[in-house]
Amino acid sequence: MKSVRLLIADVDGTLVTPDKTLTERSRVAIERLRAADIQFTITSGRPPRGMQMLIAPLKLEHPIAAFNGGMFVQPDLTTVLEQRTLPLAVAREVVDHLLHANLDVWIYRGSDWFIRNASAPHVAREQRTVQFAPTVIDDLGRTLDGVVKIVGVSEDGPLVGRCEAQLRQRVGAYASVARSQPYYLDVTHPDANKGTVVRFCSRVLRVPLEQIATIGDMPNDVLMFGVGGTSIAMGNASPDVQRAAHHVTTSNSDEGFANAVDRFVLEGPRASQVRRTI
Repeated sequence: MKSVRLLIADVDGTLVTPDKTLTERSRVAIERLRAADIQFTITSGRPPRGMQMLIAPLKLEHPIAAFNGGMFVQPDLTTVLEQRTLPLAVAREVVDHLLHANLDVWIYRGSDWFIRNASAPHVAREQRTVQFAPTVIDDLGRTLDGVVKIVGVSEDGPLVGRCEAQLRQRVGAYASVARSQPYYLDVTHPDANKGTVVRFCSRVLRVPLEQIATIGDMPNDVLMFGVGGTSIAMGNASPDVQRAAHHVTTSNSDEGFANAVDRFVLEGPRASQVRRTI
């Protein structure tokens, strides 16, 4: 196994606990990575502002991938390095399909988050998570020029899954469509995915792909598992996601991130090349 020189971590369901807390053991694990000359950064479906609370505790210094790779920013969260927006016609078709299917729709453009109903499911939870308020607007069509991410939201998991399959069939050639949570369907530019995140970090940080480790918990994280040299699934990931990874750690409610750093990253060349479970 090649030694790891960079670890890229998903945030929700991976780096933070179910209640969105960064544990002290995870913070210390990242300090230990730096001491071992292993770089670290994060990727998330969150907007840049939604990761502000992680910058100082983790002393992040490398580019951060927001919107699942739709936007790359410096740790100041305002310096945009690259951005991939959806074509206007595609954005309109996606929003129309989601609304017709009775999903709530959120729009992310630049640093703004637009919604139609502040009382809709998951809005309050998302606001607590990203720590800024959305803008309520009646007509989402006025926000679609330059949109970075569209999210379909529903408590009905099977419905979200059906919409994922339908939209992949309808706009799959022009957009990336993947669930970031069972109740969130993220639609971004076709090159805005976590596989692109790994390639971007490899290029910018000058780390060979085979020396990059990735860790995540959701189907959209599988796209980065296939690009980096070492992949780690969380214990709270689905069986399909776990099967796609080289290794499986414990859950995010049981220090899964810190355990993965200890066993599969810092252990480096001494780790077995076969898939292992803690």
